[in-house]
Amino acid sequence: MVERVDYDERQHTVYSAGRALSPDTARLWSRVFAGWAGPRPSTTLDLGSGTGRFTPILAETLGGPVYGVEPSERMRRQAEQTAGHPDVRYLAGSAEAIPLPDEVCGFVLMFLVYHHIPDRPRAVAEIRRVLRPGGRVLIRSTFTDRMPDLLWHRYFPGARRIEQEVFPTLTDTTRLFEDAGLTVLGLDRIRETTAPDLAAYAERLRLRAISTFEHLTEEETRDGFAALDRSVAAGDHPGPITIDSDLLVVGRPS
Repeated sequence: MVERVDYDERQHTVYSAGRALSPDTARLWSRVFAGWAGPRPSTTLDLGSGTGRFTPILAETLGGPVYGVEPSERMRRQAEQTAGHPDVRYLAGSAEAIPLPDEVCGFVLMFLVYHHIPDRPRAVAEIRRVLRPGGRVLIRSTFTDRMPDLLWHRYFPGARRIEQEVFPTLTDTTRLFEDAGLTVLGLDRIRETTAPDLAAYAERLRLRAISTFEHLTEEETRDGFAALDRSVAAGDHPGPITIDSDLLVVGRPS
């Protein structure tokens, strides 16, 4: 069994730089959020908000208040230092213990968070508790029964094996939410640009801001970056590097 990653150990030192959003990517996700939000939500929850990549975007797109709930103290501290939006507030908490009242949220975002949750049935029950009737939940995740051909997996093949174990299936995920009384509203595949070229992609990957790197051996990591550097030198994969992202949307009936 793959152990959970403690973001307070190393990931908090590299996450902001390694997962920074370009202006185009920020605008892309803002449009996606607006398209799925429905009526203007009174309160928005960024569940597993990390260093606050999306929390201010949610406030700018949907209005406030927006709460970022994050269990990692050091990730949350970085978010608080760079919040820069009057409608954003960060709270200590987790998916299994959300520090908000019942039926207060009209919109909940979990962006690459769901696979980190130890007790998913309890988390889904908590999300159902804070979600108001008509509210929506957006889950950006990799699903092992729909795993895309990710470019970085070609250089670090052990990463795909790890992620097959770490990420849930779409089938299990939808069943859990449906059992809690929520309805599947859609499944989108969003194409986003992660780097303008392979050299920039390699530079970003070298920060190892993807938690899967914490499970790779030193040899796997060394060999992977050596192969990646050879590809950069050879001019492989010209043009922008893109990724197809799954977005599952569920809602609470009105």
